[in-house]
Amino acid sequence: MNPIEHFGKYLMLLGRTISRPEKFSMYWKECFRQMNEIGLGSLVLISVIAMFIGAVTAVQFAYQLQDSFIPQYYIGFIVRDTVIIEMAPTLSGLVLCGKVGSSIATELGTMRISEQIDALEIMGVNTASYLVLPKIIAAIFIVPFLTIIAAALGIGGGMLATIATGIAPDTYIRGLHSWFVPFNVTLMLVKSVVFAFIITSIACYKGYYASGGALEIGKASTSAVVVASIAVIASDYFIAELLL
Repeated sequence: MNPIEHFGKYLMLLGRTISRPEKFSMYWKECFRQMNEIGLGSLVLISVIAMFIGAVTAVQFAYQLQDSFIPQYYIGFIVRDTVIIEMAPTLSGLVLCGKVGSSIATELGTMRISEQIDALEIMGVNTASYLVLPKIIAAIFIVPFLTIIAAALGIGGGMLATIATGIAPDTYIRGLHSWFVPFNVTLMLVKSVVFAFIITSIACYKGYYASGGALEIGKASTSAVVVASIAVIASDYFIAELLL
């Protein structure tokens, strides 16, 4: 199929997901299971990446400030805004594309080729709603928390890096307090919610319509990661254009 056909099929899957939902009790345990897998399963990886990204940003900006008239406390200001506006939501989204997106696509793809989805449909279950909706709800709920943790650790990593380079912590903290714009936090959370929806919905689409054998599941998983990553980067640009 060409991209337009894929997009139409993707929208039809989303329509089926919300058109005839099952009883809420059927989603309760599945939502919590998905929150656990998406949240706790990705927390360590995102935390480590966020800390080092904050540290690298601080070190590189400190290097650029050498022999300049710009005060050193600008390091805290730059690291704070860079992490909150861009690094925390976008890098977390890309990490989740690789970890969560591939996992979801593989899970649904395995269910498809093993005919578990067909069996549920024969029983009268709306499989699009039962299998897809809990994953989307769980991601939309838990990914913003992961993003907040990533932002906090990124800022903390920047502080540790500046201390290691000989800059006083008070100087860095002064930069953190300078020119703070609360809307930047709102922007970060909006991005995290949009990215969560994109990642899970695309991964579910790729896995739900997988066919063939183990090789095709691998291709569907890879395709889910690639397409979701491109969609995250593209949506990042459009959100910036619309909100900024």
